[in-house]
Amino acid sequence: MPGTIALADVVLTAAPPRAHLVERVRPRLGELVSGLQLVAEGMLGVESSIDFVGVEPSGRVVLILLGEPGEDLALVGRALAQRAWVEPRVRDWIQLAPDIGARPDAGVRVVLLCNGFAAETGAAVESLGSDVISLVRYRCLRNGADLHLVFERPSDPPPATVAAPAAGLPPAFRTGLTDEDLDLTAEELSSLE
Repeated sequence: MPGTIALADVVLTAAPPRAHLVERVRPRLGELVSGLQLVAEGMLGVESSIDFVGVEPSGRVVLILLGEPGEDLALVGRALAQRAWVEPRVRDWIQLAPDIGARPDAGVRVVLLCNGFAAETGAAVESLGSDVISLVRYRCLRNGADLHLVFERPSDPPPATVAAPAAGLPPAFRTGLTDEDLDLTAEELSSLE
């Protein structure tokens, strides 16, 4: 059938360079945080940039940080530092731009976007609560020349065919796609474990 894509044409691929990843994430911020109004990008915070700053409809400020492979646990520390830096500045931002919709009493939350999270990272974030930090994993799928991002949350329920995680372990990141759906080689499978 013309215009359809065979699933065998879709392959899991490495993330693009950071600048391209930011470009691909920007138009999809509403998928990460419902109703998010983007107010700043690449804003300097505590010794490093905050990738995206937005405001939820509730008035809560949301910081979105993109992590590089293997830096997810360090990103938790960076997220806490940026959150602590932003919180006392929200009132000043409202004075400078009263129409941004932020409310100081609504707080500040951080969304971490990485291609994977270690068990330690999940445990650390869980201990803080989702009102402080939320995790979102991205996967890059290539279909010919097109690159697609798929977002997954650790809290997303696994498909019915996946066994529940053992007690005390963080839930698995699952899209519902099987290894057969992605037609992965043994080498590709081992790199995902």
